[in-house]
Amino acid sequence: MSSFIVSARKYRPTRFEEVVGQEHVSQTLKNALQSNHLAHAFLFCGPRGVGKTTCARILAKVLNCQNVTQDFEPCNTCDACQAFNENASFNITELDAASNNSVEHIRALIEQVRFQPQQGKYKVFIIDEVHMLSQQAFNAFLKTLEEPPSYAIFILATTEKHKIIPTILSRCQIYDFKRIQIPRIVQHLQNICQQEGTEAEKEALHIIAQKADGALRDALSIFDRIASFSGKKITYEDVINNLNVLDYDYYFKIIDNLLSEDISQILLTLDDIMAKGFDGDIFINGLAEHLRNILVCKDRATVVLLNVSESLQKKYLEQARLTPSSFLISALDIANNCDINYKTARNKRLHVEMALIKMAFINRAVNASTMAVEVSPEKKSPPSIDQMTSGPATVKEAGKPVVEALAPPIQDPTPSPMPVPEKPVSNPALSTELETMVESSSMYSMPQLKDLSALASEIEKDIDKKEGSGNELSLESLQIAWDKLVEQCDRDTLKHILKQTELKLDGHNISVIVGSSLSENAIRQEASIMDFLRKELTTTEITLSVEIDKSKAPPPPKKKEVLTPKQVYQKMGMTNPLIHEIRKRLDLRPE
Repeated sequence: MSSFIVSARKYRPTRFEEVVGQEHVSQTLKNALQSNHLAHAFLFCGPRGVGKTTCARILAKVLNCQNVTQDFEPCNTCDACQAFNENASFNITELDAASNNSVEHIRALIEQVRFQPQQGKYKVFIIDEVHMLSQQAFNAFLKTLEEPPSYAIFILATTEKHKIIPTILSRCQIYDFKRIQIPRIVQHLQNICQQEGTEAEKEALHIIAQKADGALRDALSIFDRIASFSGKKITYEDVINNLNVLDYDYYFKIIDNLLSEDISQILLTLDDIMAKGFDGDIFINGLAEHLRNILVCKDRATVVLLNVSESLQKKYLEQARLTPSSFLISALDIANNCDINYKTARNKRLHVEMALIKMAFINRAVNASTMAVEVSPEKKSPPSIDQMTSGPATVKEAGKPVVEALAPPIQDPTPSPMPVPEKPVSNPALSTELETMVESSSMYSMPQLKDLSALASEIEKDIDKKEGSGNELSLESLQIAWDKLVEQCDRDTLKHILKQTELKLDGHNISVIVGSSLSENAIRQEASIMDFLRKELTTTEITLSVEIDKSKAPPPPKKKEVLTPKQVYQKMGMTNPLIHEIRKRLDLRPE
């Protein structure tokens, strides 16, 4: 058997200054030792592999060290430190709560607390994964944890603080450990490589640090695995092959192809990625992370959020300079939707391919939307030949969502002549229809568009000249339109009001006579009445006014007559004489 020791144990810190990324905890414990304000119970909580148990062991070693340094670090040379390093110290007890979580184990621990330390000042109990204790074990531990002997100190460690009962939390001094930042992990791995005589590329160590997700122990385990494969030289290719990580170059290549709308190369690159064994969801999540990194690089102030090596950071900055922010935001949205719907997609590969195709046409759709905004909503000018031949997104389609406005490009559009009427027709809607056809068409040549625009303007002028002579209003035509309005009204209250009105016509002014202010308000608030009349009378020049004539008001309802029982009897007797006969036989008296 070899004497190989894994890096997580071989390079385990033995002093507070060697602990990576937890300076806030180390300094606080040193200050407590210096001022002699040491608590009797500590709770170290945080993610896995960040140094909780390591700090607990260093603190236990310092408490019994016979030659504590000036900065309150263990000397690692005295008998107490040597005994602890050789796991032969009787003053320090480590308990794994994951396998010793019953009441009996806690009772055995309490029995050990009763005995004073044989050597040194303190008896330290380190309980790892304390959240695994049962409810009964916690309750049995409460009294001892609250009032231990002066020589007893408890250090509890856990990754899930929320599982510990509040009564335990209130009796401990809590220290929260943070995830270790990627630059600190990379620096620590470089120091280990220097001590081991191993040559490693910085990009490779960055990948290891990112894969560790803030846990230094995981980073060291990955480092040992890569070192076993690569020997004394760790390269970027070795790391991505062993960790099944997709190369950054694929994402840079995909973004370049998306910006150039090279659909064929995009699909070939995706096929190459899937041939290497990567699933679509892994690729789309990695692409979303890549887009996020590019967006971060758009501003120099946020470049610090990019946790990559310096050489890779330069590539991100260069691609961010060439990529519009509108493209990045739209592509992130498409990637997010693709990831959300990936699990429910029947054809998962096609689902990812469709997302990439949509991303490829983002810039074209954004340009079409910008062109649509520049056109005035009241009088839009026809599109130029360059605009019509540059892509499939027409002015009319530009108002649609980005995805709906995308379509394959048309290579050679064939002009289709539009029939032009020989004579202007006296129809006020014709001009509007022609304008709509001109605006929405992207298949006519420019001369035809100009001819149609001129024709529409001529028809408008002709209609303006003939206005008032061809469509003269009459009270009879108004009454017919009003009766038609009453028939089509589907609201009983309004229908009743319209029936009770009287119409008067003065030129183009229509006067509606009603009998009450309620009827007046009902008609004034109904804007559809004017639209209906203008459509039926084929003119837009009419105006509507409502007048109140109280003589037109319906008569007030008659008051209901209240009759006495005797009057009711007499009235019934006049209607049916047999009522008197029934009263006599039954001997009834109306009162």
